Amino acid sequence: MRTIVAKTIENPVELKQKLLLWSQQFREVVFLDSNDYQQRYSSYDCVVAVDALTSIKTDVKNAFEDLHQYQSQANDWLFGYLSYDLKNDCEELRSNNYDGLEFPDLFFFQPKKLFLLKDNQLEIHYLLMCDDEIESDLEEINSSYSTDFTTTVQEFEIKQRISKADYLSKVGKMLEHIQRGDIYEANFCMEFYAEDARLNPLKLYTDLNAISEPPFAVYFKNNTNYLVCASPERYLKKEGTKVLSQPIKGTARRSSDLELDEQLKVTLSQNEKERSENIMIVDLVRNDLSRTATKGSVQVDELCGVYTFKQVHQMISTIVSEVENTTSPIAIIQTTFPMGSMTGAPKIAAMTIIEALEETKRGLYSGAVGYFKPNGDFDFNVVIRSILYNSKTNYVSFSVGSAITSKAVPENEYEECLLKANAMLVTLQNN
Repeated sequence: MRTIVAKTIENPVELKQKLLLWSQQFREVVFLDSNDYQQRYSSYDCVVAVDALTSIKTDVKNAFEDLHQYQSQANDWLFGYLSYDLKNDCEELRSNNYDGLEFPDLFFFQPKKLFLLKDNQLEIHYLLMCDDEIESDLEEINSSYSTDFTTTVQEFEIKQRISKADYLSKVGKMLEHIQRGDIYEANFCMEFYAEDARLNPLKLYTDLNAISEPPFAVYFKNNTNYLVCASPERYLKKEGTKVLSQPIKGTARRSSDLELDEQLKVTLSQNEKERSENIMIVDLVRNDLSRTATKGSVQVDELCGVYTFKQVHQMISTIVSEVENTTSPIAIIQTTFPMGSMTGAPKIAAMTIIEALEETKRGLYSGAVGYFKPNGDFDFNVVIRSILYNSKTNYVSFSVGSAITSKAVPENEYEECLLKANAMLVTLQNN
């Protein structure tokens, strides 16, 4: 049970900054920020969850069953992540590539303290065991003002796990699979990393978020494991009996020239290759959602809409379905995971080929971060445009990728990856 207190806030932007600063004292933190991006399906502008009462941390084996037991027994708010490699708990697959980060494959926690912000209305949800701390915490939050991110300057080298020559060769091999009919499309990714990097994760998040201001930004902390995420993409949301997925496939750069910028947006909307990529994933998501949907309820709400973000234009589709009240929220996730935009079609064949050609275990990258409500509703993003950091080993990593189809030109795909990498590179180089 939780005590719920409602407050009217004069300056929501300032409150978000103060909550983020205040949260740093806790071992477990999830900070979700929509950056006031206008979207049809937003529930909150900002969510902050801290300080675990209970938690679950597990590797791949039986992960979804363990999560089902934890979620159904907790009957409370839960926050955490699903790593990409949980694919091995969904299908007969393996992950044997290098893992420099060493994060658990799944982690969720039940927060003692929770803040939900929408417009200028703040809801505070504290477990009964600590609800006598609400007023003192609010005083502490309001006094949080430090933005001093000064760190000791230390040089570290950001390396590329796959060279350009190897990337072009690997994309060529993927095209051979496509030409043979093994797959139609696959998302191929490569890692950038640095070792012995001593970083300030809060500064990383603040800088990366300022560059991108995406609708699914995340600052996540689990002791020494950090994620700073500037994702524009929602993976999956459940609200009542409605489920929706919003895959992104299709990217174009921005321009400071307004006329050229608009032309780039129009060109993306009409690009045959980008539209075919998106439509293939829409078909995959429709199939995934149908596994738990009521008969005939899977619909495409929007096909190949183009949306503008600070760094790029993106092509986004929205697919919806209805489920029975009795359908387990974990079953909905397990039957659609990993998300089609980060795998390919057919899904299992694409994931097998991805595993053979990539050189790094994806881990939390191209997984999902989000929350469950006490009633079983949930909302999760796609972990892209993100930096992952293990402060115990001082290993930092980010990955980027693109969709390879029969129309893919390896050089162009490589350039798209570098475009997507830019924000993370700038953030790390300025830390």
